[in-house]
Amino acid sequence: MVWSNLPCSGKLMPSRILALDHGTKRIGVALSDELGWTAQPLETYERQTLDLDIAHILDLVKTHEVGKVLLGLPLRLNGEEGLAVQAVHQFLERLADALPVPVDTWDERLTTKDAEQLLIAADVGWKKRKGLVDRIAAAILLQSYLEAQSPSPVHGHPAEAEDGLEPDNQYHEAPERPYETARDPHRTRPRRRTRRGGRVSDDEMG
Repeated sequence: MVWSNLPCSGKLMPSRILALDHGTKRIGVALSDELGWTAQPLETYERQTLDLDIAHILDLVKTHEVGKVLLGLPLRLNGEEGLAVQAVHQFLERLADALPVPVDTWDERLTTKDAEQLLIAADVGWKKRKGLVDRIAAAILLQSYLEAQSPSPVHGHPAEAEDGLEPDNQYHEAPERPYETARDPHRTRPRRRTRRGGRVSDDEMG
């Protein structure tokens, strides 16, 4: 989970992670929920100038109250860095200087291929795939990162976040995590009704 210090209150509050699938023509964007359980495709951004690209990402960070940005690192299959990684590092330097939140990198090998396979399996035509594949690749990248940080498995697939594979910026509740009741601070205890002095009240059980 990512926590951010809100200037207005001085309190630490959970915040979202914004994932970027960097490309020469487009940038796929995905967003996590506040608790860091699920990733959802957000948009496919058509690149312009570097300054405009970074300004757009900065706007997304502010709009969605992002606490961290995750940038995909296109390593080769053998784990080595190539020319594509060098371009990402250059973009990373400019991004880190411009954003008020930390920027991390994460291995994005095969995420685009996985996204293509998901869309083909969903019988999405190649013209429509062009606009969806980058954002879904970003969601796969982000879900991989979230599961690596989580103490217990996170179920569900990022592609399920889209209703009919149309752009959807609505965020849905994550499925209940398989924590034990004693360890889950978000789990609600069952309540029982008791009568006190002629009035009925609810008491926690356990």
